[in-house]
Amino acid sequence: MAAYEGSQVHEVLEQLDKELIGLRPVKTRIREIAALLVVERARKQVGLATGAPSLHMSFTGRPGTGKTTVAERMSQILHRLGYVRKGHVVTATRDDLVGQYIGHTAPKTREMLKKAMGGVLFIDEAYYLYRPENERDYGAEAIEILLQVMENNRDDLVVIFAGYKDRMDVFYQSNPGLSSRVANHIDFPDYTASELLAIAKLILATENYRFSEEATFAFSDYIQRRMQLPFFANARSIRNAIDRARMRQANRLFNNRGGGITKGDLITIEAPDITSSRVFAGEVEGLDPSLPITE
Repeated sequence: MAAYEGSQVHEVLEQLDKELIGLRPVKTRIREIAALLVVERARKQVGLATGAPSLHMSFTGRPGTGKTTVAERMSQILHRLGYVRKGHVVTATRDDLVGQYIGHTAPKTREMLKKAMGGVLFIDEAYYLYRPENERDYGAEAIEILLQVMENNRDDLVVIFAGYKDRMDVFYQSNPGLSSRVANHIDFPDYTASELLAIAKLILATENYRFSEEATFAFSDYIQRRMQLPFFANARSIRNAIDRARMRQANRLFNNRGGGITKGDLITIEAPDITSSRVFAGEVEGLDPSLPITE
């Protein structure tokens, strides 16, 4: 299809496959949305009347499941197909949109919308915009402005609301006007242990590192333990663990520098670089910044 080949959307979809391990249902849904947009563009090119599809989205899932990365790739798809002018992503939270005093919220919200125009506004933990228990809260004002702009500028702005699924469900139930404008709901599942190990190896390869065979087994054990502890954030936790393992490796090599260091030493993460983590003692390493990373 000429509309597909000319837009080079396939490059973005291929990049998404390379960047993200797993997430098959998410990738399938993104491909379905891309296919709809390509067909709509082809219909328009041959003069078939059509209504602009609703593109505002909801991404639900726990932290570290790839929501921000998918938002960036979705914006590129929209840009290449001519649905937005710039194809950039502006990330916002409640603090970026809601003021603390009367008259502060509207300017803050409109400023963020102005920055996002021509691309995607990604609102993380969007449910914090709505606080019904506080009658003096100004989040409702921000939501009203968002609703107006989402409707009036739907041809040049896509808003993606993101957060934990259960809280987002309550958020939409409390805001029927908002729910009716969000047509695409995509749930991001947690990664499995094997997928998390593959993510770790991908991160290492990108940074010119590798696990030794013993370190691979040690990190598999680490993943199982870390998944059971509080504040687990999927791929984000894995990246943090890799960063700390690199620190331990660097410290180990520095302390042994008199013995000579090979290229293999420089690129290899060994088992002790993993097993010295406090996670093996049942603690969340890195949670308390006053405690050292290494033991």
